[in-house]
Amino acid sequence: MPLWVFITLSAALFQCWRTALQQRLRGQLSLNAAAVVRYLYGVPVGAMILLVYWLIFGGSFGPVSWWFIALCAMAGLGQIFGTNLLISSFGPRGFAVGTAYSKTEAVQASLLSIILLGEVLPALSWLGIAISVFGVMYLTLAGRGLSGRDIWRATFQPAALCGIGAGAFFAFTSIFVRKANLELPGEDAILKALFSVVVTNMIQTALQGGWLLLAEPKQLVAVFRSWRSSMQVGALSAFGSSCWFVGFSLAPVALVRAVGQVEIVFTLLFSRFFLGERLKTKDVVGALTLVGGVVLVLLGALR
Repeated sequence: MPLWVFITLSAALFQCWRTALQQRLRGQLSLNAAAVVRYLYGVPVGAMILLVYWLIFGGSFGPVSWWFIALCAMAGLGQIFGTNLLISSFGPRGFAVGTAYSKTEAVQASLLSIILLGEVLPALSWLGIAISVFGVMYLTLAGRGLSGRDIWRATFQPAALCGIGAGAFFAFTSIFVRKANLELPGEDAILKALFSVVVTNMIQTALQGGWLLLAEPKQLVAVFRSWRSSMQVGALSAFGSSCWFVGFSLAPVALVRAVGQVEIVFTLLFSRFFLGERLKTKDVVGALTLVGGVVLVLLGALR
C-alpha cells in the first residue's frame, strides 16, 4: 500500500472521530465555539507532532514567504467555513447523512485540481467518482418521491445545501494546502506539510478566536471551561489535519479527497455506536455506494 493511501485512511479516521466528539460539544458550546476548540487546542499538539518528526528524521526548509502565509490563511478560512457548514448540516438529517453530503468535495476537488493544478485522473477513477456522486444523490433523495418537484426540494433542503457548501470549502482548502506545500522551499515534503499545519492552525485560532471574542465573549470563557473535552477534539484535529496535509503533499488532491471518502464507513460506526443515532436502510445503501466508488478510484490510481 502506498504511504499516501495509509495516511489518507488515517486522516479519515481521525476526522470522523474528531467530528463525533465535536458534535457532542454542541450541547455545551455554540457553533463557532465548537469549531474554535479544534484550532486552539490543536496548535500545541500539531507543534509537538512537528517537533517529534524533526527530532527523528531531521531536515530543513527554506525561508517562509508572504505568499506561503497567504495560502495558509486561505486554507484556514476555507476549513473554518467548511467546518461550520458541516456542523450546521447535522441537524436536519443527523450526523451520518450530514457528513455524507459534504463528500461532494471529492468531485469538486477533482474538478478544481484539474483547473488550478493541472492534475489528471485515469478513467476508472472518474467512474468511481461518478458512482460516489450517485451515492450522495441517493442519500439526498432517500425517502422521497422521484418527481421533478420532489427532486428539486430534496436537492435544496438545508442539510444538502450545508453539506455541499462544506464540500466546496473543503475542496478549496485542499487546493490551497497543496499550493502552500509547493511554495515552501525544501526537500522533505512531510516536514513542510507538518509545518504548514501549525501555521494554518495558528492563523485559524487568531481569526475565529478573535471573532468569538467580539461576537460571543461568553462562549470564549466556555471554551476554556470545557477544556477536558475540547483538548480531545483539538488533539484529534491536529492528527487528522497533519495526515491530510501530508497526504496532499505526497499525492494529487483529487485522489486523496476521493479515497478519503471512506470516512463514511467510520461515520456510520460512530453515528450508531457513539452517538446512538438510528440509521435508515436507504442511508446505509447510499453510504455503501459511496464506498464502492472510492474502491474504483483507488483501483484506477494504483493500476
